[in-house]
Amino acid sequence: MTTVVVIPGDGVGPEVTDQAVHVLATLGLGLDLDVLDQVNADRFLRTGVAMTDDEMERARSAGAVLFGAVGDPKVPDPSYARDVLLRLRFELDLYVNHRPAALLADRLSPLRDPALRALDCVVVRENTEGAYAGVGGVLREHTPYELALDGDISTAYGVTRVLEYAFAIARRSVCLVDKANAVPFGGGLWQRRWSEVSAAHPDVGTSHLYVDAAAMRLIQNPTAFDVIVTNNSYGDILSDVTAALAGGPGTAASANLNPRHGVGLFEPVHGSAPDIAGTGRANPVGSVLSAALLLDHLGHGAEADALRAAVRATVAAGTCTPDLGGESSTKEVGAAITAEVG
Repeated sequence: MTTVVVIPGDGVGPEVTDQAVHVLATLGLGLDLDVLDQVNADRFLRTGVAMTDDEMERARSAGAVLFGAVGDPKVPDPSYARDVLLRLRFELDLYVNHRPAALLADRLSPLRDPALRALDCVVVRENTEGAYAGVGGVLREHTPYELALDGDISTAYGVTRVLEYAFAIARRSVCLVDKANAVPFGGGLWQRRWSEVSAAHPDVGTSHLYVDAAAMRLIQNPTAFDVIVTNNSYGDILSDVTAALAGGPGTAASANLNPRHGVGLFEPVHGSAPDIAGTGRANPVGSVLSAALLLDHLGHGAEADALRAAVRATVAAGTCTPDLGGESSTKEVGAAITAEVG
């Protein structure tokens, strides 16, 4: 039996994760769900503990982790979120952030031209280096002469392995996105590794765009892209652009992966959304589609496809939360998806 650790987290996380768990149970795959519902802001406020070593080990030993959201306005300390989500990403070396984006229904696209709406691409974001690696510091803090420095880290090892993953999943093409004209050292490293890795895949189309041009091109014609590969910070931004083009952040799923040792963490990208927590308005689609990615990861491809089809059918029928123009609650949307699966 495969163990899946479930971390509902904060805000709307428990609400949307609950619906994803219900749908998974409907599939009858015999997954053993290990729910760590004590990993949340309330415990951190009481004890100062974000995630214990035992909880971390349970996540490390599981086949996969289904994650809700982390963050609460009652906790201004940024170390809380770092010690949960970033700890999982870094200690498990989840170097790929895999963000698929596919338009669920034509009416959800913000683009005027119907011929350009059919977005279906993946943003592959390097997940353990870049500007989010936490390298830097502050001198003369809280003075008029304060100096703040954040390092943007790229290594040949880290860049090569994420490029190799991008080519491994490509259906037709890979587009490298960087800013090598303005960031020459890290950009130059990406360019050199790109030349070598792409040469080993002559059957895959390739292209290169600077990040500003890539953002513009996504808006002009998102159908031009199959796989986009880029660094941590650019991938963070561009994957939010693709989420907006696919229907909004409530529909966006992600996988944090290490294809070399098989660990995966799966989460919707909308965050804890504390302003709507407890109102029943949170969209569970991102969490359900994250569960579909989890099933892909565990080798249940047919069930994952059934889950995605159920989401599309539910959205097409108009059973949606308010962010997608509907009037249904979180639970009602989850029940409709479950019924479609059943």
